[in-house]
Amino acid sequence: MRILGISAFYHDSAAALIDDGHIISAAQEERFSRKKQDSDFPGHALAYCLAEAKCQLDDVDFVAFYDKPFLKFERLLETYLAFAPKGFSSFAMAVPVWLKEKLFQKHLLRDELKQHQPDFDWENKLLFAEHHQSHAASAFFPSPFDDAVVLTMDGVGEWATTSVGVGQDSTLEMVREIHFPHSLGLLYSAFTYYTGFRVNSGEYKVMGLAPYGEPRFKNIILNNLIDLKEDGSFRLNMEYFDYCTGLRMTNEKFDALFGGPPRAPETILTQREMDLAASIQSVIEEALLRLTRSLAGEYKSENLCLAGGVALNCVANGRALRDGAFENIWIQPAAGDAGGALGAALAAYHLYKKQPRHTNRVQDAMVGSYLGPQYSESNIADRLTAVGAHFEIFDEETVIAKTADALAAEKAIGWFQGRMEFGPRALGGRSILGDPRSPNMQKTLNLKVKYRESFRPFAPSVLREDVSDWFELNTDSPYMLLVADIKKERQLQMSESEKELFGIEQLNIPRSDIPAVTHVDYSARIQTVHKETNPRYHALLLAFKERTGCSVLVNTSFNVRGEPIVCSPEDAFRCFMGSGIDSLVIGNCYLEKERQNPALKHDYKDAFELD
Repeated sequence: MRILGISAFYHDSAAALIDDGHIISAAQEERFSRKKQDSDFPGHALAYCLAEAKCQLDDVDFVAFYDKPFLKFERLLETYLAFAPKGFSSFAMAVPVWLKEKLFQKHLLRDELKQHQPDFDWENKLLFAEHHQSHAASAFFPSPFDDAVVLTMDGVGEWATTSVGVGQDSTLEMVREIHFPHSLGLLYSAFTYYTGFRVNSGEYKVMGLAPYGEPRFKNIILNNLIDLKEDGSFRLNMEYFDYCTGLRMTNEKFDALFGGPPRAPETILTQREMDLAASIQSVIEEALLRLTRSLAGEYKSENLCLAGGVALNCVANGRALRDGAFENIWIQPAAGDAGGALGAALAAYHLYKKQPRHTNRVQDAMVGSYLGPQYSESNIADRLTAVGAHFEIFDEETVIAKTADALAAEKAIGWFQGRMEFGPRALGGRSILGDPRSPNMQKTLNLKVKYRESFRPFAPSVLREDVSDWFELNTDSPYMLLVADIKKERQLQMSESEKELFGIEQLNIPRSDIPAVTHVDYSARIQTVHKETNPRYHALLLAFKERTGCSVLVNTSFNVRGEPIVCSPEDAFRCFMGSGIDSLVIGNCYLEKERQNPALKHDYKDAFELD
């Protein structure tokens, strides 16, 4: 039984295909359209998923959509009625769009699907899951657990913003919800907006900025903005927010509480923004810990699954793991709305069609999240030739050796191998790599390669078998969704004068043997690399270890700021020629910057709208 899942029309549109419960393919539309967080119908992603399965849309038994549009429209109407007459102008703007597009999404979907298959039987094949049910299904069904508590936290689905489910074998029952407008995701997004970053894309910047600050506003948040109960349930004080009826997240009362207006985007960050980031991060962590402790006490399972946009907060995830309320935690790598496409398909298979589920209790069903397109060696060579690239082709052993040598020489490497990752993290399929021992690598990659803010940290990839040699972690973290500290013996202590520094002044002080991946609080967002799911990346780490004694690499996504992660060899070559990447490795093709035609270089950093 083939089921196609679709998420679309809000942000991070995606498609995913399962066959008898096995995940065949999944990809975000942005990777093909080159439009960051593309919300349009995922036509390119759908076509890819079908091609990967070698089938047509007519061969698909069901198409499952990730939420129920009519319930969303109900929420919009009820919200505006509750706040009337306030916000009439934004209501007047929103309703025509909803009436034209969103309310009749079933017809939109029908029309889009008929473009792929004119006689598609949409009346019998088109299914709809609830938003949080899709998230929960994406977390539980691919997990390695036979049973688990499933916690979903995001901005808002139809009505739910936080939900709890209980998974057992092939069943998943949603047992509890907190409803809009009370939302941990929207609370965090309010501070994203207030600190001058873009909502729905800049939340990870707030998380990265938090260690530079002190949580001096935490009590103000807890005393004024959120009533957080001991069991993790909560209510927001809507007097401080404008997202229900207005066109912004916060209002003048919020400004007065924190001593001024929101920071203008792209202006200089001050200690105030750093302290605000530290404060809201601490509140979110506290909320998650109270929730997980309460749920662990109520349910017998030792396992917790997480999904929803808040589950991408890897710092909070790391705290929950260390807290130990649950023995095991598994997080869906595409935890945001893109993963809803996969969850909708899995919910249709297991819950609607009541098909059995099989786990091996060791490895999850996401196969490393390498679920996107891949290219044959001959196809790569043809594509590179067509764009005028100069390259050499080597065998795999030589490619790995040359790449390891270049990394040891502190070169920035574009690494394009195998299938593209599903989800927001590059995991060694479409990555930019560097030497973590270099004290200059973080600054170089941020400013000359990624063209992004200097404060943003980079993640380490480490051999799974060596993770506890470098980090205070001894579990799998294949999806870069857990943060842990650098091992004490690897840390470098700061001098008294260095301890006196504040904010961004702390950035350039080496803090460990691997300074390029050590954040200012001695933490790191860790990816464990497994031979079973990515043998070539594992082999590269081994080769780097043989040369340097270090089994860690800097791993950041293969793109510049504002650009989706590269998908095709052409995307990779453009990024290579428009940034400070020194060498590009696509399959067995090896490219060096100095050997390329200078006429192919171009100003790339301004090619994309800033995120």
